[in-house]
Amino acid sequence: MSADVGKPGAMRQQIVLSGVGGQGILFLSRLLAEAAIACGFPVLTSETHGMAQRGGVVVSHLKVGRFDSPLVRTGRADLLIVLKEENIALHREFLADGGTLVVNAPVPTDAGPRVRLHAIDADALALSTGSPLAVNLVLLGFALARVGGGPSGGLFCTAGEIREALTRRQGAGGARLAAAVSALDLGIAHGT
Repeated sequence: MSADVGKPGAMRQQIVLSGVGGQGILFLSRLLAEAAIACGFPVLTSETHGMAQRGGVVVSHLKVGRFDSPLVRTGRADLLIVLKEENIALHREFLADGGTLVVNAPVPTDAGPRVRLHAIDADALALSTGSPLAVNLVLLGFALARVGGGPSGGLFCTAGEIREALTRRQGAGGARLAAAVSALDLGIAHGT
């Protein structure tokens, strides 16, 4: 990961998000893109929608920094966030040697050599709060806590910057924003 955040324009980070239709992969992708823009970083995204309405595979590529193409090439992703454990087999090839895999899984899974693996049962946590659709935000919060964010962390943004992006997307106040921030914070709490 090239996180030389001290120099404007020097940030270069490639992220792949993987899940199935209905898990909020596209929402996460847009949320991260908005956070990158708010931080002053150039950002490119590309999404592949499978049969989303039927639980088909959805994958999103996110590049923060100066890049020419929105697609992450095989072996180049700094971070792979997987909301459906079975998708590791489909998208593990995107992860660079030494890259970080954050996965929604009840037990740590085998991700292969030279991978920093972080697993959490985000489904169970989201369900315990009565918000089963908040799995994506629980997993993002967990990722932020585990890999860090901002100038000293592994992700280009901080939890505070994600909260600000959530506020812009959900509107200030209201039950919807409170539930989203609560899910993010739950993931953070379980990642520390």
